[in-house]
Amino acid sequence: MEKEVERLFSMALLEEAAQRYGATAADAKNLNGFENYVYEVKVGDESKVLRLTHSTHRTKAQVESELRWINYLHEQGINVSLVHQSLHGQLVEEFEVEGSYFFVCLFDKAPGSSVKLDSPELGTSLFEKWGEITAELHLAAENFNTSEIDRPHWYEDDLIELEKYLDSSKDQKIIDENRELVQEILKLPSAPDAYGLIHSDIHTGNFFYHEGDIHLFDFDDTVYFHYASDIAIPLYYMILLKYRDLSLEERSTHGRAFLQDFLRGYERKRKVEPEWIERLPLFLKLRDYTLYGVLHKKVDIEHAGERERALVTSLRDRLMRNELIVELDYQEIL
Repeated sequence: MEKEVERLFSMALLEEAAQRYGATAADAKNLNGFENYVYEVKVGDESKVLRLTHSTHRTKAQVESELRWINYLHEQGINVSLVHQSLHGQLVEEFEVEGSYFFVCLFDKAPGSSVKLDSPELGTSLFEKWGEITAELHLAAENFNTSEIDRPHWYEDDLIELEKYLDSSKDQKIIDENRELVQEILKLPSAPDAYGLIHSDIHTGNFFYHEGDIHLFDFDDTVYFHYASDIAIPLYYMILLKYRDLSLEERSTHGRAFLQDFLRGYERKRKVEPEWIERLPLFLKLRDYTLYGVLHKKVDIEHAGERERALVTSLRDRLMRNELIVELDYQEIL
């Protein structure tokens, strides 16, 4: 979180925000949100999730649009966390702090628990379910009326322009090659069956696993983009989080197995054209650039912990030598 936003946040604000939803933050549990303040709170005896988003991160209209999208998905029977209205009948409550704002919302807590990277559950059955729920989101997006949904297109993200956050004296190559990649992706087809609202961050930190089903949350990064990106990102983070210290060959072996299982589940629900699978390297590379940028934006690298510094170093090393997280024969996978 940026230092200025940290200065504006307080536990008094958290308690007042909780009260707007009939909740108490007396024993609130910090869920360690990266771009938002996220706490588990109580409404009576039930656990809920309270999120506070600063206006430097999202507008009120963007937050409201995200929540309307989530509740639409819930209505379609997809395993997402229902958003609740406040005591005043609002999905989003607004708090002014020193001329800026925090936008607050309350979610159901997803059933189940997170899947640890060393868990035996992290295998074929879960990977197929991961593909299934991703396809369900895309099918729902194709039928969702977005005329009043205010979410950015991917190319409007400020992280598209890495020069805002990187030192050009060290990272000019990364800045230039990211710009070239953006131009390449902009030329891709954007028909309704290929481009729409996506989650954009479906990794193991953003879902719980319960009785054989995935329950998805954290739609904060919802954006208009190619559906293929939502296929690339699970592959990307599965390898980055569990296997990034391995060689490219070893990472690719694990990536091939994961993607085969994921696509098997995905195609049970929705057909994906082969050319979009063959374009996955573009979206994998873009995620490298985006993650490198967001770490420089949100984290004080110089004073960060060893884990964060190691991640930044490994990302930069791969970007400088143009090495993807995995190298796969996508035609063979199909």
